[in-house]
Amino acid sequence: MVKQGYYFGLPPLALGAAALFLRWAFAGVILFLLAAFVFYFFRDPERVIPADAGAVVSPADGRVVVATDEENAGRAGKRISIFLAIWNVHVNRSPAAGTITSLKYCPGKFSAAMRASASTDNEQNVITLATDAGEITFKQIAGLIARRVVCWKKPGDRVARGERIGLVRFGSRADLWLPRDSELLVKVGDHVKGGSSVVAYWPPRAKPPLPRAQKQVSSEENLSTAEKRT
Repeated sequence: MVKQGYYFGLPPLALGAAALFLRWAFAGVILFLLAAFVFYFFRDPERVIPADAGAVVSPADGRVVVATDEENAGRAGKRISIFLAIWNVHVNRSPAAGTITSLKYCPGKFSAAMRASASTDNEQNVITLATDAGEITFKQIAGLIARRVVCWKKPGDRVARGERIGLVRFGSRADLWLPRDSELLVKVGDHVKGGSSVVAYWPPRAKPPLPRAQKQVSSEENLSTAEKRT
């Protein structure tokens, strides 16, 4: 569990115990349930990090709500947006190995994270990561209930693929921007896990060579097409 969970979970747990001691059973049960939920929310399970060359992993647990072409700072690219429901793990992870070159906190609104406008209008941390292949950008975005984005890293820090970098408290959104030549593997509606689900490859995977027999068939088809044209 993330250590911040103790700060939020221990007070209602203590108050619940006091309520039961005073025989306020209903209040005690409610407070114990609240403490249990807080401890559950701040859970931090271990993940198996893929070792594939060029693999880009999901920065968060949740459901893909956007997978589209989108420019970023004048550069053509692709964006994946992930919605974190209140029951999802909220620890965020680095999508790739690299060095954090920029970490910008942007104050903003707290509208529902499902809305498209949340990517630009809501409170967020914008993190630029320099990888061996180039720069990618990902965001921790607050939502209607999540009122605090927390990043445990700073500019200049080196991070590994899937390394824990922060969390957003109580429901949120995570955006990932990749260059145009990346190979997306997810679509809207897919459920992903932070650090373990491969959402893209960048650089793209090399296409395997055609089998010899298939190459021969393709060559014969091309020759036949050329003969027909003549």
